[in-house]
Amino acid sequence: MSEQTYADRHWTSADGLRLHFRDYPAAVAAGERAPVICLHGLTRNARDFADLAEFLAPTGRRILVPEMRGRGDSEYARDAATYNVGQYVADLNALREQEGIDRYVAIGTSMGGLMTMVQAMHDPAPIAAAVLNDIGPVVDPAGLERIMDYVGQGGSYPTWIHAARALEELHKAAYPGFDLDDWLQMAKRTMTLCGNGRIAHDYDMSIAEPLRAADGDQAAAPADLWPGFDALAQRPLMLIRGELSNLLSQATFAEMRARAPQAAVVSVPEIGHAPTLDEPCVRSALGEFMARLD
Repeated sequence: MSEQTYADRHWTSADGLRLHFRDYPAAVAAGERAPVICLHGLTRNARDFADLAEFLAPTGRRILVPEMRGRGDSEYARDAATYNVGQYVADLNALREQEGIDRYVAIGTSMGGLMTMVQAMHDPAPIAAAVLNDIGPVVDPAGLERIMDYVGQGGSYPTWIHAARALEELHKAAYPGFDLDDWLQMAKRTMTLCGNGRIAHDYDMSIAEPLRAADGDQAAAPADLWPGFDALAQRPLMLIRGELSNLLSQATFAEMRARAPQAAVVSVPEIGHAPTLDEPCVRSALGEFMARLD
């Protein structure tokens, strides 16, 4: 999608942070259709959804892609303790208030899915429909430990090729079919060119502090999220899991499917945590899901 198809806009959190979001206007008259809000993962940013926004454009819905505090072009938190899911939901609700959004379709990858379940647990009314990408009410400890091994570790690279190779070394088990072009694309989505000419991860390394302070568990999933999931099950719902995922176990995914028998379900072959949402099987199912909403 070209740069001209979205506007870079901002909103302010309750504690005064200037936060950034991409605003893709409705391509056609959207009528009463709820906008889509895409919610990224722990270390990611709005660039993750650039291709998805292009794919969704024909639906005519407005698409908003916020960057949570400490990621991308959003301001870094002054207090690292505010890097938690509850705060991110509060920040998102401040954005909705600014934009006058009463109902929305949530597409949440990993942490974005946790945000969606937390919102549904406290107040499901704003969520018209939801897509949960490789996340559930129970976070597999093995996957969480894997994330803890690398999040907040910093590091920089002299070229994009070096950055891509570093990502390949770190994540090749999750994406065994990726070639160099795929890794380069991931690098350019997740990293940024710094003022010193080096390439570094595009997030505040301090996002790791609350995770480590709570040994990961409470910070990753701050409550029993099954009530939030059960609330989402009363709405149009799509569940996506990478077949190689180490964060969403097969057992949890099976329980989710049992509790939401009407949900659309996609299991993505040869992909771990998390599917990019660009996979053909995901695009096909997501297209059908959005068409049913219309």
